[in-house]
Amino acid sequence: MPDGIRIVRIEDLEEKAKIASEVLLDLPDWFGIPEARDRYVEDSKGLPFWAARAGDEVIGFVTLTETNPEAGEVHCMGVKKAHHRKGIGTQLYLELEKYARQRYKYLQVKTVEEGHYPEYDRTVAFYKSVGFSKLEVFPTLWDRHNPCLIMVKAL
Repeated sequence: MPDGIRIVRIEDLEEKAKIASEVLLDLPDWFGIPEARDRYVEDSKGLPFWAARAGDEVIGFVTLTETNPEAGEVHCMGVKKAHHRKGIGTQLYLELEKYARQRYKYLQVKTVEEGHYPEYDRTVAFYKSVGFSKLEVFPTLWDRHNPCLIMVKAL
């Protein structure tokens, strides 16, 4: 991880929302639908939340939700575009995983299936790089332009 970057757990509800909003607004290629983005921001208040900081600047975050007593889900993750491909997403994910290992047998994540958007092809590649495997595609869960890929990882 780059020098000066630290991952911190955030507890304050308003700080969570502020961080999520700031980061997601920087990522319109992934979070360009205002209603969906606003939902992620609102949901983040009630979830375990980790932020990546470079000095005083927030550069990324990740949230975790529970899908059932044995499985957690990477609810939302974002790293500001200027900080992509520097290992920050991996460090955020590893903090989430460390926490999840104490509670769950599995983690899952939902994203758009490969072959539709270059941005989401990179997202799938990222999750593969941290040990996730493709489980199933739901072609119309979101809509036909965004087939939902579920990826899983045993902890």
